[in-house]
Amino acid sequence: MKEGVMTLNIFSWLFGLAVLAVGVLNLILVHPVPGIAYLFLSIIYLPPANAILKEKFGFSVPLVVKILLGIVIIMFTLGVSDLGDMID
Repeated sequence: MKEGVMTLNIFSWLFGLAVLAVGVLNLILVHPVPGIAYLFLSIIYLPPANAILKEKFGFSVPLVVKILLGIVIIMFTLGVSDLGDMID
């Protein structure tokens, strides 16, 4: 059981940091609005923020919601984002 929780935390950190990096790149290279949106969305995936939500407000974002939101973030980043056009 402990290994499953540890693996979930590692994936959560990796995806949260990846979304954070996309947010910083959007903030610098593209436009501040999507950059700030990505920065706020990255907070959902970081385990310390999840612990703070659980402590202060008594709830945390369910895993299913995180997975669905992650799919939407990936699709939006790959399909609509102007960041890919900056690389070409």
